[in-house]
Formats: sequence, C-alpha cells, structure tokens
Amino acid sequence: MLQVFDIIGPIMIGPSSSHTAGAVRIGKYARSILGTVPVSALIRFSGSFAKTYKGHGTDKAIVAGILGMETDDERIRISLEVAKEEGLAYTFEETEIDGAHPNTAEIFLKDADGSEILVQGASIGGGNIIINKINNTVVSISGKSDTLIIPHEDVPGMIAVVTKILAEHSVNIHGFSLCRDHKGGIAVMTIEIDGGIDESINQVILSQPHILASTILKAI
Repeated sequence: MLQVFDIIGPIMIGPSSSHTAGAVRIGKYARSILGTVPVSALIRFSGSFAKTYKGHGTDKAIVAGILGMETDDERIRISLEVAKEEGLAYTFEETEIDGAHPNTAEIFLKDADGSEILVQGASIGGGNIIINKINNTVVSISGKSDTLIIPHEDVPGMIAVVTKILAEHSVNIHGFSLCRDHKGGIAVMTIEIDGGIDESINQVILSQPHILASTILKAI
C-alpha cells in the first residue's frame, strides 16, 4: 500500500525529490555505514544523475547528506562551502554503471584513520532510495527502518539462528535479503526491522558461531 510520503515526497530543499532529497539520503546513509566522520569523498554519478547533477543540485545534496544534513536543511544550498569548512574533501566524476537505475550514485568515503567504505545507491522517486551495494556485497536497503547487516559463513542453518534470536527478543522482521559470493563462501543477511533494536541483541548475534560481523544501521 502506498503511504502519503511515497506520493508527495519528503519536506525538502531543492527542485526535485529524486535529484535532491533522494541524493541527500544516499549520502547520509553512506556516512552511517562508514560509522565515523569522513574526510574525503569520491562521488560517481551514473545515468540521469551524471547528466543533470549540476543543474539539479545533486552534487550539493549528496555532499549535504555525507555531512549528516537532513533533507530540509537550509544549508544544503551551501553544502559545498560547508564541506570545506568542516574538512571534507570531495571529488565528482561521471560514469555509467551497467544495469543501474538512472539515478544512481557510487560513493567512496574515507575517514581520518584510513577506514573506508564504498556505497552504491539509487534515488527511485519521492525521496525514496535503495542502497544496492556495500563494498562488493549486493544488498537491498530502503533506509526507512533500522537494518541489520550480517556477514557470515555460508553454512546451513544461519538464517534460522539469527531469526530465532530476533524472535526471542520480540524483534519483528519486515524485510529480508540474502546474497553470497559463492556456495560455501561468505554470505550477507540484510534484515529490516520494525522499531529499534538494542545493541545487547546485536551482541547475542555476534556471539554465534560462523557470524563474522553484525552492524545496526539506523533509519534515515
């Protein structure tokens, strides 16, 4: 069922929910995945984004998100100047990503300690987004709800292990995807949940055999 937000889009600054609000959310989610303050950003625009990002302010919007701004922040218009003041170096490139949604951005972030992340996301209309790649892992994350990202060894029973823990703690799942590099290799669960999730539950998941990591990404 469509929600009001899906029809009219978010409260925002800028001319286009897809090219502005969606871009802000992609940038902000990339920052969330990095988990620290980025000091450099390489932003590659594909498809329609590559053709129109300057005219539609997508460059300012995505940098605003990387800086942690909301879609209605008045500073979006001057985000490039704010980035310089806050020590964020940024570079824009135009590219073509095969099979990608027309409004796709690929963001490579790095922090002062050298930690880095590559995030690919698409703005799909009305301010809605899909994060479809983190580093080399294919995912499907809307960003509308708290999400668990769980890399694990590809052995039988792992889905049951994790979902049993969530059920025991009354955590309701409303979205689930799983991908792997090859049979018996590394798989990644992406679990979108209703409401929030306590870090103590995450620690229980982390304690299980064959779980390599577990990260809570907050809704944006």
